[in-house]
Amino acid sequence: MAEFPFDIQATDGAARTGVLKTARGDIRTPAFMPVGTAGTVKALSVDMVAQTGADIILGNTYHLMLRPGPERLQRLGGLHKFMGWKGPILTDSGGFQVMSLSGISKVTEEAVAFRSHIDGSKHILTPERSIEIQADRIGSDIIMQLDECVSYPAEEARAASAMRLSARWGDRSKAAFGAREHQALFGIQQGSTFEALRRESSERLIETGFDGYAIGGLAVGEGHQAMCDTLDFCAPLLPAHRPRYLMGVGKPIDLVEAVARGVDMFDCVLPTRSGRHGQAWTWEGPLALKNARFAEDETPLDATSDCPASRDYSKAYLHHLVKSEEILGQILLSWHNIAFFQALTAAMRSAIAAGQFEAFRRDFRARHGVDA
Repeated sequence: MAEFPFDIQATDGAARTGVLKTARGDIRTPAFMPVGTAGTVKALSVDMVAQTGADIILGNTYHLMLRPGPERLQRLGGLHKFMGWKGPILTDSGGFQVMSLSGISKVTEEAVAFRSHIDGSKHILTPERSIEIQADRIGSDIIMQLDECVSYPAEEARAASAMRLSARWGDRSKAAFGAREHQALFGIQQGSTFEALRRESSERLIETGFDGYAIGGLAVGEGHQAMCDTLDFCAPLLPAHRPRYLMGVGKPIDLVEAVARGVDMFDCVLPTRSGRHGQAWTWEGPLALKNARFAEDETPLDATSDCPASRDYSKAYLHHLVKSEEILGQILLSWHNIAFFQALTAAMRSAIAAGQFEAFRRDFRARHGVDA
């Protein structure tokens, strides 16, 4: 933990802002991590991603172990060198695919057995192999334990079984990780929407001891309010002096409400996925650029932004690109959306530091049509 000090610089209620220090650079929190599932943030170069202000990106173990393969990645110098990203990288363990690809995977006490969604080839992912791939082959800065995630709704007995398996896999992940100078290991809290299970999960994770703690098993179909209600009790169960990471979340309002409950780190495919489908996220909410009302709108998405995609192109031009199915439209909207999510986390950091987060939150909720 000494190699990854987490300096909480200011708090405002449960919200906090700080810096997680890594060998490859500081991560300012609250932080949003653009998702580079297969070694690329879709449609963007690493220079474009860095220009948005992102301190860290995310890669996915499951996808990278299939293509280009972990041993090849290691021979090529690891993921940082391979894709040209100089900052920190966090890798998901592959556990989410246990749920999302349940039709081609099987979970046992020992491992997850996968059939590749690409060619049907068989693969075995144990907690130990997941750590080896992330830490030694990919060269991640932040490594996630292998876990089992259940979809929503889940019966309590099913959620309990997955949570306890995740806890045992957490112990095995910690043992495989060992002592490393420049890499950190995060444990994952599970338990669906059940408070007693989240409490048991947290107690077991804390007993094992991790560099950071993630909240898993949300944004899996429960909806915004149920997510918030669960965060009300599950976030405070995790150590206050270590970073808290809400996995796979989410919409801008989700980020604001999670920060209000003490969460520090986020990732989601939403910005680039929205961009590829003609949607731009803004301070006033999402805009569907296919809509005819933008056909002659000469204003940019955000005239005050440092991002060229947000500042230098009219909505009319973006509308034209989207309607014409031009690749440039997907690139520019993805770039803008990543920049907006970075601007949102930067604004939250500033509001917390100034002791004005609740005012920021109220204003943001009002702009996005959320009842106070």
